[in-house]
Amino acid sequence: MVETPGRTALRAQGRRAAAALGGRQSAGTRHPLVAVAMVLPLAIVLAVAFGGWEAVMTQASSVVGMLGR
Repeated sequence: MVETPGRTALRAQGRRAAAALGGRQSAGTRHPLVAVAMVLPLAIVLAVAFGGWEAVMTQASSVVGMLGR
């Protein structure tokens, strides 16, 4: 990806703001378990709201059927 002067200026501004507030700038990565904990509640709500559980079970049974052959 090409670094543009606009992006560089925005990053520098973000670093200055974080330093001024006494916080630390994250490296842009998070532990996978933290990501799962953030996404899981929404995924459950969407699965229940749109009937996703039945779709998951249907797909899982199809995969098991194909693996059994």
